[in-house]
Amino acid sequence: MVTVAFSGTREGQAPLTWGQRLMWRAVHLMGDSQTFLSCPWVLPVYGRRDLGSVLNALRVLLERHESLRTTFALTPQGPVQRVGRGGELTVDLVDAGQDRALRVAERLAGELGRTPFAHDRDLPLRCAVVVKNGRPMALAIAFSHLAVDFQALNTLSEEWKVLLRGEGLPPAEWQPMDQAAAEREEPYPARSAKSVRYWHSVLAEGPLDVFDHPPREADDPRFIEVAMESVALAIAAQRLAERWTMSTTSVLLAACATVLAVVSGRPRAVMQLVHSNRRDARVRAMVATVEQDGLFVLDLPATDFAAVCRAAQRGALRAYRNAHYDPFEMQAMREEIGRRRGREPDLDAFFNDRRTVGTWPGLPPVGPDEDVARLTDNTTTYATNAWPGVRFKAFFTVVSAPDTGKLSLIVDTAYLPPGTAEAMLRGVENLLVRALTEEVPIAAVPEVCGIGPYDERLRTAGSPGADRSR
Repeated sequence: MVTVAFSGTREGQAPLTWGQRLMWRAVHLMGDSQTFLSCPWVLPVYGRRDLGSVLNALRVLLERHESLRTTFALTPQGPVQRVGRGGELTVDLVDAGQDRALRVAERLAGELGRTPFAHDRDLPLRCAVVVKNGRPMALAIAFSHLAVDFQALNTLSEEWKVLLRGEGLPPAEWQPMDQAAAEREEPYPARSAKSVRYWHSVLAEGPLDVFDHPPREADDPRFIEVAMESVALAIAAQRLAERWTMSTTSVLLAACATVLAVVSGRPRAVMQLVHSNRRDARVRAMVATVEQDGLFVLDLPATDFAAVCRAAQRGALRAYRNAHYDPFEMQAMREEIGRRRGREPDLDAFFNDRRTVGTWPGLPPVGPDEDVARLTDNTTTYATNAWPGVRFKAFFTVVSAPDTGKLSLIVDTAYLPPGTAEAMLRGVENLLVRALTEEVPIAAVPEVCGIGPYDERLRTAGSPGADRSR
């Protein structure tokens, strides 16, 4: 074990940014399950570097980015961020032994994130250096989501490469305390008010629940995540996006929302979309949590899946335009809606595309569209994680992987058993693959997906692998 001493150029206290406010509420809602919000990350050590060079690069990152030396506390005036100027970070040294160093680092980063952060006193990251034959090979880190989002992690990865080469970086000009001050001045308040009005227009009359059916006896742990790895999914999404001149995110979102609508037995899907919110040039390279949720509404058209994708593209743009707001103001509006309607609308359905690029550069070459269906024989599904209380009814995530389409789904087992989660993922794959070779009418979607509205028959669905409807 070693320590890294750091000394930044500024310290201070400020209100939370909008991104931090959203994550502050999520952390406290999840309680013991807040480790879901930890962000494991691995920074490979490029080239032959000694331990001193690796620790020095880590020191520079801590000094450059105020979010990495920030604690978060509740005061009588509300929650605040407190930036420390200097301090020390303890770093474990772990020998990889005979294992691959990067595999050890990935496992270690996950383990580091399984202990909740004490945000009022802990630095928002934990680190370990993985060594092999006495040489540092990777830095395993678990970050608090209060400090970073996935765009920030990619920024850190790029800066890490530069620092390991011994090169300098321009100053990090824009920090979370600067962003907090900017959000108190126009155009930010007007932008927030516009977003709140849009959400109000949806929530004032929209459905109160994600699902109409009553809950069953939940599994223990209650919330589970099922993942699917499918080359066919990626190839189909990429080809359909090119054909219809849209992003693969729009195609995947359309398929996931369609499957959610089918399972809920409704012609409308209402989901929250995680949006990066980095249009402002000052914020683009800021290491902080900037992401916020947009409200996505998809009314299934009466025609075919191609029309669904076009409608999803329009709906996503509308959601993104209204995804920048003060979360405290948004919550006040939702509580007012709850008083008027008897309770707040349930918005616990989500979609998040965590890829940094909208393609899969490592996909294998495949022949004509008709050949893609055969690749589904190689698709795998498996349970990845479970939590007692992450508060999601259904959460789709597109995970970054260069050579396969990786899609996961977290479900509340009081509403959807694990077997139904797997069937929903397979349904997304079936829908995209079938759309490659034929027009898929909306009326045919349940048959194509191999899944219908949730009912008593599906209550007996078991663990992943029990239901492989094609």
